[in-house]
Amino acid sequence: MSQTYFQKGFGLKRAVGPVLSASYASGLVDRLKELDYAARAGEIELRLAREFGFCYGVDRAVEYAYETRQQFPQRRIFLSGEIIHNPEVNGRLQDMGIRILPEQADAIARYAEVQAGDVVILPAFGVTVAEMEHLRATGCVLVDTTCGSVLNVWKNVHKYAREGFTAVIHGKHYHEETKATASQALTHEGGQYLCVRDKDEAEAVCAFIRGTVAADEIRERFAHAASPGFDPARDLGKLGLANQTTMLMSESLEIQEMLRSAMRERYGDAGLAERFRAFDTICSATQDRQDAVLRMLEDKPLDLMVVIGGFNSSNTQALARICAAKLPTFHIDGPDCIDGDAIRHRRLGEHHDSRSEEWLPPGPVRLGLTAGASTPNNVVGEVVRRILALRGLTPDDLRAA
Repeated sequence: MSQTYFQKGFGLKRAVGPVLSASYASGLVDRLKELDYAARAGEIELRLAREFGFCYGVDRAVEYAYETRQQFPQRRIFLSGEIIHNPEVNGRLQDMGIRILPEQADAIARYAEVQAGDVVILPAFGVTVAEMEHLRATGCVLVDTTCGSVLNVWKNVHKYAREGFTAVIHGKHYHEETKATASQALTHEGGQYLCVRDKDEAEAVCAFIRGTVAADEIRERFAHAASPGFDPARDLGKLGLANQTTMLMSESLEIQEMLRSAMRERYGDAGLAERFRAFDTICSATQDRQDAVLRMLEDKPLDLMVVIGGFNSSNTQALARICAAKLPTFHIDGPDCIDGDAIRHRRLGEHHDSRSEEWLPPGPVRLGLTAGASTPNNVVGEVVRRILALRGLTPDDLRAA
């Protein structure tokens, strides 16, 4: 086919649907939903958050990847990084012969093997402007699964840059989505961006705005997270807030108010409208999952929480962060993390795995479960199965709580 850019799939949902269902559905999860998200087996009481797992954008991206393999059975297919942050899903795509290209210093190095006629799938996070330009120049076929929520953030960043506002992005500067979002600002003459990861970094920016921190300190601290040639004195006078869509909603709002307050102190109420703008760009699915966890934690007391999702998944990390503030929480990336009486998990803020023995206490226990937006139901179901097995139970033992 002559077309080289696809953003809406290939109309093959009916063909790939049975494969997707067989790969990612879970009768056990369906059973928990039938029991109103609360079940009991022996002395274990399980509660599942009412919003969890695959969101629409992730579901769509995975479906398009399967459609791409169906549409181009004989072509080489590459994936620009992980399609989503879930090892189970990425592993299945690799088993289908889709090659995941690791991140490189620049687009030329990353896509060195890609030739005209090859197929490249762009992930739900999107890719940078430079990568897109390079890929278009190769003449390859592009299948773009960039999430609509991400595209919405890009729209706001473009608007900021056109109107002379620096895009301040609450996100991880090294994350694929944040890098892609930041690159959008540079498509406009004079466009600038600054990435702040958390409230501590936001406070440093506020201190500069108030005049208590020097420009050189800001340049040094954010050298890895700002646009080329970033000049705090020039570029922090007009700010437009944006987000990596999977960050913690409450923190994004706090950062927004911190910066708004600093700008008001510096320029007064009269000048605020011309110098500060903010739009809610947290993904609705991310917010729904965070809200569901908060409601579950407030509903009935729990003894511990298991959060399921890729260790490099920002939305899963945000869920773990919410839970860990209230009760013992174990962030795992899949069922293999449950090994006998031990659990392999990732503690908040750490980049290595921890192992906890006898993590499931004896006797009656109330256990909460949720999963990040890139976690399929089959993974959630297998985790539940393994937890039940620790007490010699099976899914057949589940009853309404």
